[in-house]
Amino acid sequence: MKPRNESPWVRRVLIALALCVLLLFLFLPLAAIFAEALRHGVQAYLSALREPDAWAAIRLTLLVAAMTVPLNLVFGVAAAWCVAKYEFRGKAILTTLIDLPLSVSPVVAGLVYVLVFGAQGWLGPWLMEHDIRIIFAVPGIVLVTVFVTFPFIARKLIPLMQAQGSDEEQAAIVLGASGWQTFWHVTLPNIKWALLYGVILCNARAMGEFGAASVVSGSIRGQTNTMPLHIEVLYNEYQGVAAFAVASLLALLALVTLAIKSYVEWQEERAHQAIGALYPERPASPQPLWN
Repeated sequence: MKPRNESPWVRRVLIALALCVLLLFLFLPLAAIFAEALRHGVQAYLSALREPDAWAAIRLTLLVAAMTVPLNLVFGVAAAWCVAKYEFRGKAILTTLIDLPLSVSPVVAGLVYVLVFGAQGWLGPWLMEHDIRIIFAVPGIVLVTVFVTFPFIARKLIPLMQAQGSDEEQAAIVLGASGWQTFWHVTLPNIKWALLYGVILCNARAMGEFGAASVVSGSIRGQTNTMPLHIEVLYNEYQGVAAFAVASLLALLALVTLAIKSYVEWQEERAHQAIGALYPERPASPQPLWN
């Protein structure tokens, strides 16, 4: 059968619709954020960002992301390795647990952590006795952020590692390589771009987390407010310029993340093409189970 090409007017209409959607749901909101942030001038914008509570929110957001991403990096690689390289009982259960944060509301996840670590929770009395604060403190924010961002690295690696198989690892082990040598010199180079892509998504989600963090943080200004929570507090207090100033900074971080993500996608596609050229029997671009 000959391939069917759409008529030029159909392509133009589809392109126009796509551009309208992008303009309405992406470009206009971004432009509105920066316009509102700079409405009273650059000096007011910088003053809002130099405010102590704003700096505390920025530092806490970066701290939570810096703690969350390495933890999920280790957990994600281990989970993907188990699912993709081994057959064992409970594999389907493990895969379901990896997907669990995607199906549970972040607010519900935050409430679960309150029920476990709160003052009236299962571990609350023991934590209070030993003067350990989880809820309404930084550890609670880190825990819920780890929970909601757990699938991003694992689910990016699983389909790629399944498509690559384990032939190269087995050959390395037969030749005398240890487990760590096999991972560092064989597995890691094959998954590095997908791993970096998952890390970028995990970091972006960690910086923008709101629902679960709002439940366990207590919204203590200058102490447990991340950037999204601080934006909500400022907006509810009718400090529009300050709220949009912090929101613009968060938007800039998102744009930088998007640029890095696009570069990594390009590098990953090149890696897939190289694998396809070396191993024609393997799919050059495996279809992801989840993206």
